[in-house]
Amino acid sequence: MAPFTHLHVHTEYSTLDGASKIPALIDKAMADGMTAVAVTDHGNMFGAKEFFDLVTQRNKELDKQIKELEEREEPVPQEQIEQIRQKHFKPIFGCEVYVAVRGRFCKDKNVPEDRSGHHLILLAKNRVGYHNLIRLVSMGYVDGMYYKPRIDKEILEKYREGLIVSSACIAGEVPERILEGRMDEAEKALLWFKERFGDDYYLEMQRHKTNDPEADQEVYRKQQQVNRELVRLAAKHHVKLIATNDVHFVNAEDADAHERLLCVSTQKVITDPSRLRYTKQEWFKTQAEMTELFADIPEALSNTMEVAAKVEEFSLDHDPIMPDFPIPDNFPDDAAYLRHLTYEGAAKRYDEITDEIRERIDFELDTIIRMGFPGYFLIVQDFIAAARELGVSVGPGRGSAAGSVVAYCLRITDIDPLKYDLLFERFLNPDRISLPDIDVDLDDEGRADVLRWLGK
Repeated sequence: MAPFTHLHVHTEYSTLDGASKIPALIDKAMADGMTAVAVTDHGNMFGAKEFFDLVTQRNKELDKQIKELEEREEPVPQEQIEQIRQKHFKPIFGCEVYVAVRGRFCKDKNVPEDRSGHHLILLAKNRVGYHNLIRLVSMGYVDGMYYKPRIDKEILEKYREGLIVSSACIAGEVPERILEGRMDEAEKALLWFKERFGDDYYLEMQRHKTNDPEADQEVYRKQQQVNRELVRLAAKHHVKLIATNDVHFVNAEDADAHERLLCVSTQKVITDPSRLRYTKQEWFKTQAEMTELFADIPEALSNTMEVAAKVEEFSLDHDPIMPDFPIPDNFPDDAAYLRHLTYEGAAKRYDEITDEIRERIDFELDTIIRMGFPGYFLIVQDFIAAARELGVSVGPGRGSAAGSVVAYCLRITDIDPLKYDLLFERFLNPDRISLPDIDVDLDDEGRADVLRWLGK
């Protein structure tokens, strides 16, 4: 059995196309002895954080096992500890993008090729590549969305740093040109990628051979035709081959369920002879299964390990990025400025600031300042004020936020809480919480929930 890493995997985040749940994928990969896997959903990276969090959790469990062994009174063989350490798992963040044939801004209903694009696998080699991949995927939705979120070669070239690229399935540009018999165009496309990505460009081979009469039989024939030319082109232009399986579900027995998912996606019934069919070979194959499939091209398997080794590990976690709200020089801090703006607004909201109004405002301000929320109120009032200036419709306020006189004075809301006897305590502290010392008339579970909500 040759070591192998899956580099073409669709999860349930490939909506109505992938049926693989990320936890099941990771568990199966680790149980099979794999040390990495790539997630490459169609056109999006929605599963990246779940993928990262679950892999991080699994690795922490391994670290815990190692620590427990190291802390035993009786010495544990180092080989045993090393065996666990070698199970450390690496997440590879990727995406199977759609590359618009005529450019991401071309959206002509009379031009069929504008509706999708050539498939291409992009993998983040490092943090820079991850950020570039995010940019590309986002631009696919913002600029290129037309049936599918599409990028194009212009922005791919601009944001290529830190990316590993493979030619994808038979819907990729190089395979499609091969199937069309346009070998010059296939070679030209290959050279475009090689010139820009160098040794980080790979030609991708798939073999979905099936004997199931209910499955698609044509895909494998096309794959074989493409693979023959890919082997020739790889040798001619010194581009490495990688073996992949177009994973859409976890286990072989999930194929029929996946077929029904496709029926939902294409609005067909299972008995329709014209419905979209897959080969039923799109499960997350083990290393042994992939070794058997590509026994005649072992380098295509080992090259997947090369790709995995190139990928650097990095964290997706970071501290919250808070906006910087500038405070005028004549105010010592945001609390003082919030108090100033509140009373400035109160003078406009009320004909006279009575003792009752002043007491309510001071109570709210003291609470807001004590809980560390002045910046939050300043930022919210700032973007709502900007929206009003731009002519953007802004509602009068909704929910418990309408219970704050400070919010009313800042024009965050347009409902006077005093007129309607609305409670500020309901805004920040439900269930009759006493703000000064957080005394709550709740059971332990309820108290814990409230304190979490308050950020304590």
